[in-house]
Amino acid sequence: MSLAELSSRAIIGWFYKKLNASDGMGWIQAISNYFTSDQDSEEYKWIGQSPVMREWVGSRQAKGFTTNGITIENKHFEATIDIPVKHLRRDKTGQIKVRINELANRTNSHWALLLSDLIKRGESNVCYDGAYFFDENHEEGKSGKQSNKITFDLNKAGVNGEVGTPDVPTEAALRQAILRGIQQIISFKDDQGEPLNENAQKFLVMVPTNLWFIAKACVAVPLSVGGATNPVKVLSDLDIAVASNPRLNWTDKIIVFRTDSDVKALIRQEEEAVQIKAKAENSEYEFDNDAHQYGVDTWRNAGYGYWQNSVLVTLTKVEKA
Repeated sequence: MSLAELSSRAIIGWFYKKLNASDGMGWIQAISNYFTSDQDSEEYKWIGQSPVMREWVGSRQAKGFTTNGITIENKHFEATIDIPVKHLRRDKTGQIKVRINELANRTNSHWALLLSDLIKRGESNVCYDGAYFFDENHEEGKSGKQSNKITFDLNKAGVNGEVGTPDVPTEAALRQAILRGIQQIISFKDDQGEPLNENAQKFLVMVPTNLWFIAKACVAVPLSVGGATNPVKVLSDLDIAVASNPRLNWTDKIIVFRTDSDVKALIRQEEEAVQIKAKAENSEYEFDNDAHQYGVDTWRNAGYGYWQNSVLVTLTKVEKA
């Protein structure tokens, strides 16, 4: 590959081609809303439920936004690589292109990094209602106390024989835990005491890597081991996907997300889209360092949306006396 083919214009073109080929992990869009921004921060006052239909008695009764809300501040993120000119001159095996493609892949995974950090800190970070995102004491209006942080004792899975351990449960036991998480989401009420998720049909189960193959078997195989019917597949009104997230720092928890709601569990906010900039041919940097630099940057951040569209399920196994 000639030095001309490794010009900054060509390298920037490679980057954007790779960047636009994929927008990151598939679960990102499934569990988060994307909003653009044009200022330092954005305040979200739309969090609150629309009114239910009522008999028209007297005049209309309009319902405004709730007083609850969240503010997401945009932050500046960057990543930069340094490429000596001699490497550009000697690159006959396409290693520069590999590095640029890796930079694009890492850039695409940035949303996964931000969202995963929110998920991992969900038991200690406050969301719009003043409670932790994953909390046992969510309450607003007429909802009553509600929990999106539950435990599931494998011994109560309702299956015969061995149920495994919290970090290696059996397929049958984990399937029951998944369904228990879905049941919890469907049970939630809004600030008017009305069912919030009664029409929920699509869900995503996020698991650490040690639980991926078991969770995948729970929803992907029509028949369980031994020929027994898989109850998840029988529930034809439910669409359940599984996503492995290697960024999770636990081995005994799963998260069930509702994915067919207009408002998702998490928020992605972006003021400036990803850009790549170069200090390359004939630049002062090249003169001083005999190298080129390629840097990407963006202004963005992530935050919590509806806690009601997610449930953290901690697997336990109470030892029998």
